Amino acid sequence: MPIRAVLWDIDDTLFDYTGADTAGLARQLAEEGLGERYGTAAEALALWRRLTERHWARFGAGEVTFPGQRRDRVREFLGAPGMIDDEADAWFGRYVEHYKAAWALFPDVVPVLDALAGVYRHGVLSNSSTAAQDPKLRHLGLRDRFEVLVCAAELGVSKPDAAAFLGACAEMGLPPHEVAYVGDQPEIDARGARDAGLTAVWLDRDGGRGPGPAGVHRIAGLDRLPELLAADTRFGARSGIR
Repeated sequence: MPIRAVLWDIDDTLFDYTGADTAGLARQLAEEGLGERYGTAAEALALWRRLTERHWARFGAGEVTFPGQRRDRVREFLGAPGMIDDEADAWFGRYVEHYKAAWALFPDVVPVLDALAGVYRHGVLSNSSTAAQDPKLRHLGLRDRFEVLVCAAELGVSKPDAAAFLGACAEMGLPPHEVAYVGDQPEIDARGARDAGLTAVWLDRDGGRGPGPAGVHRIAGLDRLPELLAADTRFGARSGIR
């Protein structure tokens, strides 16, 4: 069966999350007088990203709420385990304002969405919350491009669990074999989508992360996506197109 719809990841796929996170944290540390506490800006960012991944995994496993993982990140990052919720929320809120100021799309996003418009239906599946992602998509001018926005916080399950991908397909009223999923993470996005029965497309912008999972399409830029989808093949010769 041909692909009828594309489901998209948001962060570091459509939206330059890493760039915004880097700029936002640097500004936050400077304004809080913490610029030298972590050695270099790169070391501070590396710690922040490690904590983000670890506490996000706890949220994905149902061990903590969405606001709770944010608060725990702040407490551990600042070395302040006794920080009350309101203080942690306020610190994170200040960081978010700096992060938002750096929001930007990757330059290949609008051209590919324009190229695919009217050919495929489009939706979003994100391991975040609607409260976080809906305003972001609206600010970036993309929300109207997508029929559905499905997020882990409301769905109750997160990628790479097959139930997350199947839930998003159900929201679009399509079986998984008629849906492609595009994301930047080889395991969470590509392997998860593949295992759920979707056509998995791994967007490897850096091109240096090893071979990746078997049985997925791998592209170095979104400009290659229309050609891949039009080929109407899952795991044949074009699966390594770059």
